[in-house]
Amino acid sequence: MNREEILTRIAEETATCTKCDLHFSRKNSVPGSGPANAEIMFIGEGPGFHENEQGQPFVGAAGRFLDELLNNIGLSREQVFITNVVKCRPPGNRDPQPGELEACDSYLQRQIQTINPKVIVTLGRFSMHKFLPNAKISQAHGQAVRVKGRLVVPFYHPAAALHQPSLRPTVEADFARLPEWIDKAGDIPEYVEKVEPDQDEDKPEQLSLF
Repeated sequence: MNREEILTRIAEETATCTKCDLHFSRKNSVPGSGPANAEIMFIGEGPGFHENEQGQPFVGAAGRFLDELLNNIGLSREQVFITNVVKCRPPGNRDPQPGELEACDSYLQRQIQTINPKVIVTLGRFSMHKFLPNAKISQAHGQAVRVKGRLVVPFYHPAAALHQPSLRPTVEADFARLPEWIDKAGDIPEYVEKVEPDQDEDKPEQLSLF
């Protein structure tokens, strides 16, 4: 199968998946969207109300903000692949639970392998922890690292800036640097954990991870 066929197969599998309890409240699975040869892959946390209704990722307020952020750096949604770590909406938009993340992991890994993006941009803590399990997003955001050979750039989730307007300049500044990280892709070192995690996830502090 070619890339498009593999992604279609994954989408079909998520639509009928019963690996975790999220399928009980699922209206539509949200496998992701974008070109199969996208150079940039955005990975969010989980579908919300509007995504569950439409079966498409980032179609609510956070999605409109994401479109704005992409437009600011000369990109459009049609040029990037957008997905989430879980493909079905957690009830009440709660955080994904460990069993749900594990159940969806094979779908995400197959998408990454199929698309083979030049850069993976994680949006939010749960997406970041797939690659940097011990990092704090308040320290790791906006910094490119290489994880098992893949360029990963953790960002705050766009919804965070909508809930906390003080984060908006930070989110915009991180996105503004994305073209720079892509240009420097070959020079980014492998990730080495140097930051001890603590309980203060909201502190807008940034420390070097490499």
